Amino acid sequence: MSEQQEDRLSSRLRRIRALTVKESRQVFRDPSSVAIGVVLPLILILLFGYGLSLDVTNVPVAVVLEDHSLAASDMAARFQLSPYFQATFATSMIEAQAQMLDRKVDGIVRVQSDFSRRLQQGDAPVQIIVHGTDANRARLIQAYARAAIQQFAVRQASATAAGSVRVADRLWFNEANDSHYFLVPGLIVLVMTLIGAFLTAMVVAREWERGTLEALFVTPVRAGEFLLSKIIPYFVLGMLGLLLCLLAGRFLFHVPLRGSLLLLTATSMLYLLVTLGIGLLISTAVKSQFVASQLAVLATFLPATLLSGFIFDLRNMPPFVRAITYALPARYYVSLLQTLFLAGDVWSVVIPNAAVLAAMAVLLLFMARLATHKKLA
Repeated sequence: MSEQQEDRLSSRLRRIRALTVKESRQVFRDPSSVAIGVVLPLILILLFGYGLSLDVTNVPVAVVLEDHSLAASDMAARFQLSPYFQATFATSMIEAQAQMLDRKVDGIVRVQSDFSRRLQQGDAPVQIIVHGTDANRARLIQAYARAAIQQFAVRQASATAAGSVRVADRLWFNEANDSHYFLVPGLIVLVMTLIGAFLTAMVVAREWERGTLEALFVTPVRAGEFLLSKIIPYFVLGMLGLLLCLLAGRFLFHVPLRGSLLLLTATSMLYLLVTLGIGLLISTAVKSQFVASQLAVLATFLPATLLSGFIFDLRNMPPFVRAITYALPARYYVSLLQTLFLAGDVWSVVIPNAAVLAAMAVLLLFMARLATHKKLA
């Protein structure tokens, strides 16, 4: 490398460092950036960890025990001893229905007066009535109630007949059946999306609004150097958000990490570069922070929440909606995180999803570079 080339490279590095220091100071001077980059991830961690849960426990149910035999009492005890139910006895169906209408209970378990007689005949139905305003919760309550009744049936069969069938089930990758195992990977997606896309969507627009971008146009700073100085501080901030989520997942919610931490970090870097590219592309296209922030929410945060597979199963979506999700980077990142956290280094999942994220990162950053020009118009 010639001396002239070394001087040019040295000048570029000095300019990039100066702009990066300036942008870093701006980040920490701006209360909104600190709130979104540090405070909001902490709030989301606490909210998702302690305030939100997809588990159904302590469901209030009314048990109407019309048969007072030993077998019927044993059936009722299954609901009293279950951690999924908070059973109270009702004297009649009229009382239980009134409790259901008042939303004092979410379900009714009715053991009819001829339960013990029909149990001896091999046909003893137990009526389950569930409040259906929340369809997903209702299905879970029904499933738990059936499981309690099935436990009673298995015990009765083992007591009366030799060689009865016993079900030995196992839940892979989430043996504790804890929704935190499902929520923490999704939380990381939301935090990385917020920091990567939402904050960077406003950086160039902020320069336009404050009139500081025109001053940069008369300096030797190049467009690539300008974008790089915008990326570095928010990249570091995004990795800090990832670290907070990993520490919370490990020590607060005890979510296992069965895959490689290095691989998880590398794939997270790819997704962060994708979100940074989206944010910069939006920021260079509009000159208003308000418009840029709204576009960032519509283009990244809402799809990451609703169409990534984080909350809703993609296989249950209509085909045309499922086809749209293939264009969303959050879909691939959710799949990577769920696999690395719970299943391990499954390369048949990791490699294709990481390759898509890498291609998206290159394409979006290249498009952001093309959209950045040193001119006023």
